[in-house]
Amino acid sequence: MNGDQELQVIVQQGKEPNPTVKDERTQTGVTHSNTYKRWLWVAVYTFFVISGQSVATILGRIYYDNGGNSKWLATVVQLVGFPILLPYYLLSIKTHTTTTITHRNDGKAASLRNRVLVYVVLGVLVGADCYLYSVGLLYLPVSTYSLICASQLAFNAFFSYFLNSQKLTPIILNSLLLLTISSTLLAFNNEDSNSQKVTKAQYVTSFLCTIGASAGFGLVLSLQQLAFRKVLKRQTFTEVMDMIIYVSLVASCVSLVGLFASREWKTLSSEMENYKLGKVSYVMNLVWTAITWQVFNIGGTGLIFELSSLFSNAISVLGLPVVPIMAVIIFHDKMNGLKVISMILAIWGFMSYVYQHYLDDKNVKKSLGIQRVESSDTTEAEGPNGQKIETSSAS
Repeated sequence: MNGDQELQVIVQQGKEPNPTVKDERTQTGVTHSNTYKRWLWVAVYTFFVISGQSVATILGRIYYDNGGNSKWLATVVQLVGFPILLPYYLLSIKTHTTTTITHRNDGKAASLRNRVLVYVVLGVLVGADCYLYSVGLLYLPVSTYSLICASQLAFNAFFSYFLNSQKLTPIILNSLLLLTISSTLLAFNNEDSNSQKVTKAQYVTSFLCTIGASAGFGLVLSLQQLAFRKVLKRQTFTEVMDMIIYVSLVASCVSLVGLFASREWKTLSSEMENYKLGKVSYVMNLVWTAITWQVFNIGGTGLIFELSSLFSNAISVLGLPVVPIMAVIIFHDKMNGLKVISMILAIWGFMSYVYQHYLDDKNVKKSLGIQRVESSDTTEAEGPNGQKIETSSAS
């Protein structure tokens, strides 16, 4: 009779749910769900960066090719589209209130003075950077322009190393070297397209401005990451959107001051009248350029939020082959041997960086997997009361 009772007790214990295993399975399920959700957002932000950047660059080239000549107006439309983000911001803020990565220990919000300082400094830098991009696109074929912009990844890694303690592995250094060589080759490129319109001095000016803009863009991304980590000290959906909106507001003011100070605003009416594609096309070009640049900004800042400024910049470089191919089709840009080599080196450099990121992610998953397996083995070997279930069943 005692044997039967012992057997019943063992069977009952075997049927009792193991709270530790159940909790771990629930926690693992939540972790997987959060991981999938996170990478879904990364995919969305990546699409925004590539599509927004490609379309906006093409529209900018169309503006210049059909009679547009205002560098400051081309700068303004890169920035003034931020009000279209407000409805999305207000509708989405409740959904993303729980999405946060915090670096703060005391939980206090950043002071208003520090916030204003961050937004003003970044806004001025972004405004100046967008102007350099506008000058660069004015005299360069769009295929050459987009290839030079690949150097922004090298500049971002350089600034991230000093500002954000970004680890520079041999693979990343190889990536940066390839991207640097890729951009340097284009300095020796003899453009056949538009050779009657663009002088050598204008070409060099645009080349240097594009290099400077790429350096500025890399600096801005690194400073944004530093601001999230050291000043704002938290990365919520609200913080990301505030960063986009307020920085764009300051940068828009800077570009508008430049537009009026340079007196380019006086030529805008005649520019619209003489636009080759007509007034409606002129207005629509500016409107959609503004919208697509904001799509790019959402994606870029979102990737900083989810991963890092270096990854955000790398994704913008991922769109590298898209713009030159579109330029060949739309503008009949010539893809000579030097450009092809430059593109191959740039893509190779980007893939090197992606491979390093893959290795880092794999190592993290491997270390977490070992810990989970060890924890899982321990809980499965022990019952809820500490005795060996398998041993009890055998007896």
